[in-house]
Amino acid sequence: MSEQSQNNETKFQQTLKSPINCTGIGLHSGSKVSMTLKPADVNTGIVFVRTDQPADRAEVRADWDRVTDTKLCTVVSNDAGVSIGTVEHLMAALRGCGIDNVVIELNGPEVPIMDGSSAPFVFLIECAGIREQEKPRRLIRVLKQVTVGDGTRFATLSPSPSMSFSFEIDFASAAVARQESYVKLTNGAFKGELARARTFGFLHEVDQLRKLGLARGGSLDNAIVINGDKVLNEGGLRFSDEFVRHKILDSIGDLYLAGAPILGHFHGCRSGHALNNQLLRALFADKTAWCYVDAEEVGALPMNWDVRVKVAAVA
Repeated sequence: MSEQSQNNETKFQQTLKSPINCTGIGLHSGSKVSMTLKPADVNTGIVFVRTDQPADRAEVRADWDRVTDTKLCTVVSNDAGVSIGTVEHLMAALRGCGIDNVVIELNGPEVPIMDGSSAPFVFLIECAGIREQEKPRRLIRVLKQVTVGDGTRFATLSPSPSMSFSFEIDFASAAVARQESYVKLTNGAFKGELARARTFGFLHEVDQLRKLGLARGGSLDNAIVINGDKVLNEGGLRFSDEFVRHKILDSIGDLYLAGAPILGHFHGCRSGHALNNQLLRALFADKTAWCYVDAEEVGALPMNWDVRVKVAAVA
């Protein structure tokens, strides 16, 4: 990551210095997609533009209340029914690099999956460069605990003086087993500890999805694939706990659809895209549970993440 994005704990909004383009495959469509990230003015937020659509239908804002599907990924749509799918890994990279304002042009309905992680998007942002803007960054402060889900799967936001995440997963497969992670915002760890963690799935699920016409672009090049108790990828895992790290990455991306960084603690237990979005809807539905605050009022805003992981094998 660039020196600026690692070390500059800016209180001000940020955008890219210059446009940058990439191409890749859509995870579910299997189609080639071209994507361009462009600098944007202050208070623009994150906006997708479908270049294959008429101008009056092309814009799709990256907002929590624009989420229309969470079954296999996070999908945002506009009033005309134009959608952008698989936004979470890119959103996580934008959050991890401290990008507040950007226009993202795509010539198809899905963000390219790249290698299944956020690392390629972090690389794009590094190459484009980061420019500080003249307006203060706005944060969302959590004022009281909000929880969605049930006793086995849930997601919670709680008041905290810092921005932190914790997560726990538990799978029958010995390849995954039980993993727990705690993440607190600090300098220098997003790129090294989280960005490279890839999405994952089980071979029998992939076969079922393809029969339904989904996951057409999925491969061992862009996902960890598990068969029984074995990881099929030739190179194995990037981290011994890559699975829970990726679940944190997903949560970072999903929660950035709040429209601003959240000052509070997130905890997920076997949760996913659906509960993450339900959590944002529950938070914003309760006006006493949150408020906006300028970053200047709460001190410097750390841009990256320090990961401390506890992994326990299932007996």
